[in-house]
Amino acid sequence: MERKTIDGKCFARMLHGGAILLSEHMSEINDLNVFPVPDGDTGTNMTKTLEGGLSELGADENETVGDVAGKFAHGVLLGARGNSGVILSQFFAGINEALSKCDKVDAKALADAYGSGVKRAYASVQNPTEGTILTVFRESTEYAAANITDSSTIEDFFRLHIERAKSSLAHTKELLPVLAEADVVDSGAAGYLYIILGMYDVLTGKISDASYKDSVDTSKKTNVDINTFTRDSKLEFGYCTEFLLRLTTDKTDPDKYDINTMLDALNSLGGESIVAYKEGDIVKVHVHTFTPGEVLTAAQQFGEFLTIKIENMSIGHSGEEKPKERKKINKKFSTLAVASGDGICALFREMGADMIVAGGQTANPSTEEFLEAFDACEAENIIVLPNNKNVVLAAKQAAEMYDKAKVYIIPTTSPMQCYGALSVITPGITDIDALVESAERAKDGVFGSEITRAVRDAKIHGVEVKEGDYIAIANGEILATSTDANSAVIDMIGSVDAEDYEILTVFAGKDVSEDMRVELIELIEENYPDLELTVYEGGQDVYHYMIALE
Repeated sequence: MERKTIDGKCFARMLHGGAILLSEHMSEINDLNVFPVPDGDTGTNMTKTLEGGLSELGADENETVGDVAGKFAHGVLLGARGNSGVILSQFFAGINEALSKCDKVDAKALADAYGSGVKRAYASVQNPTEGTILTVFRESTEYAAANITDSSTIEDFFRLHIERAKSSLAHTKELLPVLAEADVVDSGAAGYLYIILGMYDVLTGKISDASYKDSVDTSKKTNVDINTFTRDSKLEFGYCTEFLLRLTTDKTDPDKYDINTMLDALNSLGGESIVAYKEGDIVKVHVHTFTPGEVLTAAQQFGEFLTIKIENMSIGHSGEEKPKERKKINKKFSTLAVASGDGICALFREMGADMIVAGGQTANPSTEEFLEAFDACEAENIIVLPNNKNVVLAAKQAAEMYDKAKVYIIPTTSPMQCYGALSVITPGITDIDALVESAERAKDGVFGSEITRAVRDAKIHGVEVKEGDYIAIANGEILATSTDANSAVIDMIGSVDAEDYEILTVFAGKDVSEDMRVELIELIEENYPDLELTVYEGGQDVYHYMIALE
């Protein structure tokens, strides 16, 4: 029997269903890459973003649609990764704005809510591009809204929505010629189609209660080595304490509650790495403290807990490093860089990066990871170098949410641009605006190229690529191809007229042997003796070489 309305329980199940189908097709979406290289991460980013939303949903079956929409929107906002994840989080934020007061929702109200999501998603992108996930959001929503009536069911809305989304997805090739040439559809749009198909599968019973509860794990479990803290141990690092608090009317006015009240309480108790946000009547807190009991008592003055997590940070958790003792500084400014590869991270620290956020291509940090890193900077001003075009939006979203320091985003899209920007960011400068402008100019003065190996045959902008070839990519173009990585570097330098540059910096990846490095140095010195050459062991994945010309 089809539904005229859905309640909060059904909506929550549908969101789980969307995440399930998306996760099942994550690798397929990652492979929808214009360039035939192994660096696709759209499927991973969208899946992790949805898992952030699901982690906020509880087991209360009496919650309204508005309750579920609010929790989910808050979770995806913090969990957003990559451009596709940030856009998706804004889409659900818009849906939440329309559903926040709803106990149940019918097809027409759902269509209006999706329309609100479309508007917010478009507004989140400075220069919206058609032929992407935005187009599929808009066209499928408009089509469904135009064809439902007062008697339409929720199933009707999704059937119409899916019908148009499928044709809209196929149409992305026509709107973006680069997709047609590569013979792929837009990856973010493909991911969204799986989300709505999964939601519909729950409505029709294709995904059962058991499967949706078991298929997506949002618990973030870790293996705890309790033997790292013995009877003779002393607590060195305190407790990582996290909780969700529902503000209650018998203790405070949830609508007028100021989050600074919570921040002041946590600071007065000596808390560190504090992150606290208010979304409606829900407060989410992350704090490092030696007295979690006092923190919980202080928080409970304003409401009641929905979830609590307390972990001894002296105990080893698989996949996590023990926190390092940190002296509180409160500097004029701190510089935060996103990076991967041991050599690149070490170099950026030497050049003055105060904080490294792990990530880059195929491993984009979330909005919440940026917020926690901003807090750890403990500076009046924070300069952020995202170093990947797929990380910039999450960094900007975090900057908009952060109010304890002024955050400047320098939109570096590669480690090579970061290298240039860091060269002019020096301690002791008090004119932050001038410093940021100088760093902007420095990053724009760097020409960067990446050399990697093709994973399939392709034709990009007229350039034929064979599987296994080494290709040099720069600014969305293939500048050189070769059966040899070092030859690809030499050909790339020749294609951009080396006489225009004075300095050449090479970051060698983890797959580059010592013999390859030595050979490349000899080739560069022989072919381009006027370039001042520096070679670093970057240790990065995916790319054999990253090249910076200045």
